Amino acid sequence: MIIYEQRCSETLLSMGEISRLVGIHTDMIHRFFQHGLIDPLVEEPEPLFDDTVVGRIEKIIRLRQDLGVNLNGCGLALDLLEKISQLEQQLLQRNGKKHVISHQEHP
Repeated sequence: MIIYEQRCSETLLSMGEISRLVGIHTDMIHRFFQHGLIDPLVEEPEPLFDDTVVGRIEKIIRLRQDLGVNLNGCGLALDLLEKISQLEQQLLQRNGKKHVISHQEHP
């Protein structure tokens, strides 16, 4: 694998590199980009993406293949999954703080 550019310990990948990693044609990666499903960190001279986009694209592929979700539906589903993950993290943080407080109140 050729890593196109590295910035501040982030690996940036071109559409061609992403295509090879996930096993789909670059045209499909470009469609995901056009539909706003993936966002590049760098746009010029060509779009370059954070390596975490690979996992996001794999989710898109699963949504399309396993559930028959169209690209607009994939965007909505990914947004909802991200929101759920954020809420779960907030709950874990709050529960962790309550746990610490309860131990401090009851020696």
